[in-house]
Amino acid sequence: MKLFNSHLHLNHLLHLFLFFIGFSIGAISSQYLKTSPFTFQPNFPPPRQPQFLLPPPPPPPPPPPLLPPVSVLVLSVSNGTSNYTSVVSLKEHGHGLMHNMSDKELFWRASMAPRIVEFPYKHVPKVAFMFLTPGPLPLAPLWDKFFKGHEGLYSIYVHPHPSYDETLVPQNSVFYGRRIPSQPVYWGTISMVDAERRILANALLDFANERFVLLSDSCIPLFNFTTIYNYLVNSNLSFLGSFDDPRKPGRGRYNRQMWPTITIEDWRKGSQWFEVHRELAILIISDRKYYRIFKEFCQPPCYNDEHYLPTLVNILYGEMNSNRSVTWIDWSRGGAHPGKFGWGDITDEFLNQIRFGSECVYNGNTSSICSLFARKFIPSALEPLLLVAPLVLGFEP
Repeated sequence: MKLFNSHLHLNHLLHLFLFFIGFSIGAISSQYLKTSPFTFQPNFPPPRQPQFLLPPPPPPPPPPPLLPPVSVLVLSVSNGTSNYTSVVSLKEHGHGLMHNMSDKELFWRASMAPRIVEFPYKHVPKVAFMFLTPGPLPLAPLWDKFFKGHEGLYSIYVHPHPSYDETLVPQNSVFYGRRIPSQPVYWGTISMVDAERRILANALLDFANERFVLLSDSCIPLFNFTTIYNYLVNSNLSFLGSFDDPRKPGRGRYNRQMWPTITIEDWRKGSQWFEVHRELAILIISDRKYYRIFKEFCQPPCYNDEHYLPTLVNILYGEMNSNRSVTWIDWSRGGAHPGKFGWGDITDEFLNQIRFGSECVYNGNTSSICSLFARKFIPSALEPLLLVAPLVLGFEP
């Protein structure tokens, strides 16, 4: 009995001890929660929003109609450190060629050449006919007949005086809308070379142009279009007159201040009326080094248009050139200007003498066709030229 009572007493003490410990823990926890910076909130799910059946979204609007071609060309270039953007406005005028590029911008853009040789489209090479003229083209009707029926094989560019009124050109003429932005040209000055390079650069903007002929307002074709086209497109070389003239009008015009960049042995002379292929045309308009020297040191009686291109091509690209021109000019009468031809000069014999009266080398073979064009023909020559063109020159009647 004593053992039982002792065990019961011990059990009571144990319960009392456990109660005391539990009460102490509860009191301490309650005090801690009151002073703690954290608060606990019950994490009940948000009340469910009522569901409404919404109508399906409206269909997207139809695409806007196609806009006409924008007459703005944006050129952007990055050199890794800075960006250059040029906005070029192209005036819409039929197939017009007007734009607002400066010569610097124009030459930069024209100097670009694709690295991939294969064309992503059917490529038909064209010949660019570039007319350097102070104003109207009095022989335009003859050229209209020359180009007739050969659309897609040629391009036409006209560099007139800025004051020229192009509204005088009939809309049915091949020269309509073919004017390029131009600057005044003064005989015997660097402005003549500027005009040559400017019209060449404009023609280079068309990747289809493979051959480039510089002509004047007094030039005529000596053969039909097919003959001239095939002669140029199939040629291995360009046709730019370049020869060493030891006389006063040749080497006598050399300025020693051009040395050592240009030596007397480099110096060449030739006609400004040239025909070049695309690769050489790009190299010509890309030149800066030799152009600066000619601009500074070639002053009358040194004439840039007779020496700049012949010397440049001789120094850098002689292997690309035949060293002869395909434009016939009569210098037999002497003087600073070549002979002129009018009504009374136009005969079958006269034209055929120009067409077949000499021999030259073409693609390594001797040929009797050396000149494709001739000058200077004054306006009075137009009517007889139109009469003989079908029979003598082979034009379509």
